[in-house]
Amino acid sequence: MTGTGDRPVAIREPEEAPEASRVTTPARKNAVIAGVLFIVATAASLLSGPFLAPVTGSDYLTSAAAHHAQVATGVLLGFIAALAAPGIAIALYPVLRRFGEGLSLGSVGFRIIEGVFYALGMATLVSLAALSREFVDAGAPGDQHFRTLGQTMLAQYHWLVDAGLLLAFSLGGLMYYLVFYRSRLIPAWLSVWGIAGAVLLMVAGILVIFDVIGPLSAGQVALAAPIGVQEMVLAVWLIVKGFNASALVSRQPSPSAP
Repeated sequence: MTGTGDRPVAIREPEEAPEASRVTTPARKNAVIAGVLFIVATAASLLSGPFLAPVTGSDYLTSAAAHHAQVATGVLLGFIAALAAPGIAIALYPVLRRFGEGLSLGSVGFRIIEGVFYALGMATLVSLAALSREFVDAGAPGDQHFRTLGQTMLAQYHWLVDAGLLLAFSLGGLMYYLVFYRSRLIPAWLSVWGIAGAVLLMVAGILVIFDVIGPLSAGQVALAAPIGVQEMVLAVWLIVKGFNASALVSRQPSPSAP
């Protein structure tokens, strides 16, 4: 405040803080939503494995029918993961599009494809569980009809979930990690970790396709572990710290000229 004679004149400071808040507050909400969905997708996917063991193991024709409730729980968890996975990219898109719209949109597309593959895989297991009940009701006949059909369904499940899903997930993840690295919305080390993890997961999917490693083998788990751990670290970072505010403010849209 300065004075001219006896009349003080107030000097108004530029209202930068409210403008920055207008840009960062919606992004903060998107960060928290994405972080929660990262945790939900990973937890649902990991928890579904033990529940689905009766329908994915070697004795699936008899075990699935005997553990109907267990399999149903695993399928439900799988569907939750199938919905949460594309939700991550959708939650990130409004923020990332300012730094790379093409890659951001591509990440949404591939993670939607991932969710579709996951849902189709779960639907295949539902059909396999129904086949198991038919097999048991028929008195476990010795002919190969049930077994051949079951093996075909199980192979379809593994192609959907352990090959197609992994490739779609790794491509979608790679795209938004590249945007993260360019934008500095998260620390560079976390972006580089995500890029490396996505590439390793892509390699795992390709190796499964060419039968170099088996689905859920030690090799596949080892290649998938880096991105699994990274996504949990990223989830906590997004929930606790959110995006880099200075990076967000630097790319806010300029006011339109009158």
